[in-house]
Amino acid sequence: MSPRKVVVVGAGHAGGTFVALLRREGFDGEIVMVGTEVHAPYHRPPLSKSFGVAGDGEDWGGPAKWLYDPAFYQEQGIDLHLSETVTSMDRGSRSVTLSDGAVLDYDVLVLATGAEPRRLGLLGEDLEGIHTLRDVGDAVRLDEAITSGRPLAIVGGGYIGLEVAAAARVHGVDVTVIEREDRLLARVASPALSEMLSEHHLTSGTTILTGAQTVGYVCDAGRVGGVRLADGTVIPCGTVLVGAGAVPRQALAEQAGLECGNGIMVDARCRTSDESILAIGDVTNRPVDGLEMMDGRMRVESIPSAVDQARHAVDVVLDRPAQNHEVPWFWSDQFDLKIKIAGIVHGDYETVQRGDPARGGFALYHLRQGRLVAAETVNAPKDFMVAKRMLSTGCPVEAEALRDPEADLKLLLAAA
Repeated sequence: MSPRKVVVVGAGHAGGTFVALLRREGFDGEIVMVGTEVHAPYHRPPLSKSFGVAGDGEDWGGPAKWLYDPAFYQEQGIDLHLSETVTSMDRGSRSVTLSDGAVLDYDVLVLATGAEPRRLGLLGEDLEGIHTLRDVGDAVRLDEAITSGRPLAIVGGGYIGLEVAAAARVHGVDVTVIEREDRLLARVASPALSEMLSEHHLTSGTTILTGAQTVGYVCDAGRVGGVRLADGTVIPCGTVLVGAGAVPRQALAEQAGLECGNGIMVDARCRTSDESILAIGDVTNRPVDGLEMMDGRMRVESIPSAVDQARHAVDVVLDRPAQNHEVPWFWSDQFDLKIKIAGIVHGDYETVQRGDPARGGFALYHLRQGRLVAAETVNAPKDFMVAKRMLSTGCPVEAEALRDPEADLKLLLAAA
């Protein structure tokens, strides 16, 4: 590639990281980034973890929450279009049209459109008091609801829901988590971690309902007054958070004829089915090393994945050799628990526990045929870092060596 103009659609973490890296790595051409929000790129993870400190939403959490200071983009010659939407793209003329009618041509187009909360289409979901959580505006509205003290029902027992549950309990709010599967985090965590987190939330006063299907909402004087379950039970509440996962914002790519399937299909270097279009972040369906299911691909919804893909996309634009991908990893803060996960928990595996949850930090190592598949750690940063290294090297490891809390795991790496 020898592009002179790069247009980025999406001003989230992936898009913001990409434009900053591209400029800092020496690209001297034109860079344009288009975002639908009024805000410059900011860190989204804090939105589900802190309530009662939002203010008016203009500076949620202060300057530390900006990905880069808003003045950075002008200083770096990055043309930032906020509160704008790309309504169409023409691959033939290599151009995109904005909601204000402006047309931007490009040499390289980067799609970083992200994902949006899944809508369940249930009766009453437009009632006042029913929330989803994706951006600052969502967080401000949810903050106001939680600090009002009304009982909170959370539909979906995933990480976002559990983080909000923990934050709400700190404020003394009555919380009920409603999960249709037979355990929390059924799609993304091991049964062992799921059980431990469930016990921690229960001990902290959260009510957890598993195997419970939400079918609608009850109206109370114009706002939500309860969640109706399939068995007829009504869970009284004054606020609802729907945390039923996210769906990729791929409509623009589909309309342009790019290959999509639960996200925009990309290769390991973030290239789409059009050689002049890249895609990065939560919207992508990407290859994942060591993933045996789903043809070795999945959507990885995490900040580390977005940053990793931004780095690879920059290499493509600058015509540099491919680098190794970072091991997929994730984190979650709930109460006093610092949860970090390396790798993807999937398929059949043997679980080895290192450490005692009752005494603080511990790790769950998941092995298959003598090699690490994934590791889930709680308040155990050293175990997490060693696990990431094990996954990146693919070194063989014995279950007993991992189980022994006195064993120096770094020696296992040195011996590999």
